[in-house]
Amino acid sequence: MFTRTRYQNGSMRVKSRESGLRVWEFRCYEPLPDGTGRALRAVTVGTLQEYPSEAAARKSPAVQAIVLRINAEHPLGPVTASTVGALIARYEKEEMPTRYSTRVSYQSFIDRYIRPRWAETPITGVKPMAVEDWLRRLKLAPKTRGHVRALMSVMFKCAQRWELIPNNPMQLVRVKDVSKRQQRPSVLTAGEFHKLLPHLREPYRTMVLIAGCLGLRASEIVGLQWGDFNFETSTLMVQRGIVHGRVGDVKTEYSRDAVPIAPELTRELLAYRKHCYMTQDGWLFANPATDRPFHQEEIQKKHIRRAAKAAEITPGVGWKTFRHSFRSWLDQTDAPIGVQRELMRHASIQTTMNVYGRAMTDGKRQAHGNVVEMILKPANNPTTVVAEAAPVAIVV
Repeated sequence: MFTRTRYQNGSMRVKSRESGLRVWEFRCYEPLPDGTGRALRAVTVGTLQEYPSEAAARKSPAVQAIVLRINAEHPLGPVTASTVGALIARYEKEEMPTRYSTRVSYQSFIDRYIRPRWAETPITGVKPMAVEDWLRRLKLAPKTRGHVRALMSVMFKCAQRWELIPNNPMQLVRVKDVSKRQQRPSVLTAGEFHKLLPHLREPYRTMVLIAGCLGLRASEIVGLQWGDFNFETSTLMVQRGIVHGRVGDVKTEYSRDAVPIAPELTRELLAYRKHCYMTQDGWLFANPATDRPFHQEEIQKKHIRRAAKAAEITPGVGWKTFRHSFRSWLDQTDAPIGVQRELMRHASIQTTMNVYGRAMTDGKRQAHGNVVEMILKPANNPTTVVAEAAPVAIVV
């Protein structure tokens, strides 16, 4: 005879630690992996100071995620009883991206915007127009509101997969002007870039030089190792990024790619290698105090922007300025759009790539060489620029 599994709410109890600290413990039964029965599971939720009452402890993300999971096969319980807070908790535990920078960004959106507004709302009670009105009232840029909406859509897709809801309400939510920039990105001329270099000491000068000549992201630059370069074939393999000191993968599958290195840039890099601070891991830009790569945020604030001010360049110069400038310089050299996409290692020009096809290696190398020649040409002698820019010793 078939017996329907009862909806589990679990039980809460207070336990005392040896230290005297009193904590809430949540207890429930979970199926064994082999399907032969169930086992009692106990999870510490938090202290009585964090959750003064049992009701508060039951609303904790840890408990809500467990209750949602253990009742996944119940025909009615999760749909009628679960809240968006429970959905968020399970998403954080099981589906949150592993890439550090993405995870930090998602967690910020959840903690600052989504959870405070929607945690107590039943999953089935989230309506498109209510979400749209809420997003419109958030004091955020349209693009950021679009990111919040996209994250909510991902979470509700998980709810669909977990059979908590039949449809994703986020599919009907619109964000006005989501693709519209509030301000145009800052772009330097080749002359302005060249004026900036003498105001940067090493290793920051070489970091900026790589940013301008290759268009790499800041996280990719601080994550470079000498083993990534093949000076015999004049190529660089971009294969990692560092955000807030944490080594991780590159941003997208398109970002992991080999890029050409023009002879002028090769000479600059080899000259820098003779005097840079070397580490066991072969980091190009390591802090001598830690043997770990520098943090790009501090470099932008303390060195790049000060150098731009000293060079009397328009305010707002930062790491993204160099990537936008690199794309602009590729346009000036008449590089085909397919070549531009490959040198930028960007995934968003799919339609253009379908028209122009994949760029040949020779075309990529020619376009890159044109940019390097354009922004280093005024120096006439690249090695002279290195000597004039700063002392060879690294200053922390």
